[in-house]
Amino acid sequence: MKTTLSKTKSLTFSILFAIVLIGCNPQNKDKESIIDLQKGSSQNVHSAVIDSIHSEIKHGEYGLIDRFMLIQNEELLADYAYEQDYETIVQKYDTTNRQYNFNNTSWHPYYKKSELHTLQSVTKSITSILLGIALDLNEEYDVSDKAMPLLTGYNTSFPDTRKQNITIEDLLTMRSGLQWNEETDHNDNTNDCFILESSDNWVEYVLSKPMDTMPGTQFVYNGGATVLLGEIIRTITGKRIDAWAEEKLFEPLGITEYYWKETPNGEIDTEGGLYLKAEDLAKIGTLMLNDGKWNGEQIVSESWVKVSTSPVVHANDKSKRGYGYQWWVPEHSEGESKIYGGNGYGGQYVMVSPEYNLIIVFNGWNINDKPEKSTWRVLQDRIIPILKNK
Repeated sequence: MKTTLSKTKSLTFSILFAIVLIGCNPQNKDKESIIDLQKGSSQNVHSAVIDSIHSEIKHGEYGLIDRFMLIQNEELLADYAYEQDYETIVQKYDTTNRQYNFNNTSWHPYYKKSELHTLQSVTKSITSILLGIALDLNEEYDVSDKAMPLLTGYNTSFPDTRKQNITIEDLLTMRSGLQWNEETDHNDNTNDCFILESSDNWVEYVLSKPMDTMPGTQFVYNGGATVLLGEIIRTITGKRIDAWAEEKLFEPLGITEYYWKETPNGEIDTEGGLYLKAEDLAKIGTLMLNDGKWNGEQIVSESWVKVSTSPVVHANDKSKRGYGYQWWVPEHSEGESKIYGGNGYGGQYVMVSPEYNLIIVFNGWNINDKPEKSTWRVLQDRIIPILKNK
């Protein structure tokens, strides 16, 4: 766990002050009212719906929720934490002591009972930012480059020429053409993500998969593609992604505590292994909302943020969701994103609405039972309609 102390850069002074209060206020019986909302006129519009969502969370309508934050116009309008007795909850499930058992409370949802919460596939979205920074700083590389030559140290001389033609952008947009099944339950031993996380060498497992379509033609959600992106970042930068993240993303944003899982052969789990505090996940959302800028410094290029959060491709389902560079775009029109977000297993969300200058963060751990309501829909179904009717 990274614990180096440095001067923390704030979202704004007011948000930083609120976050400091969060860290110093452990006495709330259920940690439900962490900040005292100032009842200004701009906040009254939101307070009723925020209170309603908070009440529904407390009553279990959204299942097991650990944190709910809402930031608009650089003001922290809501921040609620909820205590769950995971030790008792998971007793009826398999709790064998292995790293990737999702009911092992040493790892999930908090790392070793710290404030660091699993992000699951929101890790992919942060991996995308880190790749964007790498490409910004190394202009000899581009998303149109073939991926295989950048996977140094691995056998990439495949007879199937389709595999040789996979580009960085194909991996970013989940159009690799690799045969991959990640649609079943994570404990299904035929699920490629399950097999991947049980293997000794993740990159080699991904590369061993046969092709079933031409690269760049069909969206198939594939965590293995993000594993390859992590290795490509290493090739471009000469650094393992955790070191690159600390230097180019976490330190500039004042993120001083994090944990990132290592794979059995000493690489980093770039598809689902990052743990951050909710406050720091909110900083990632703020960076994206501000077109890649933080305190006036361009951390990742505006062009990378724009394409990452645009509906480059469409998921193969009835929801008409778009997908950019490892970011989901659930609401969009004419190629422009109205809402985008990072989406992680169990209920990890950082969602952004540029139109309303708004960020929502949720942490939860709904892995065994499906809740009545989904926090993924809160921005679209509960918050945006209120704002439209202001």
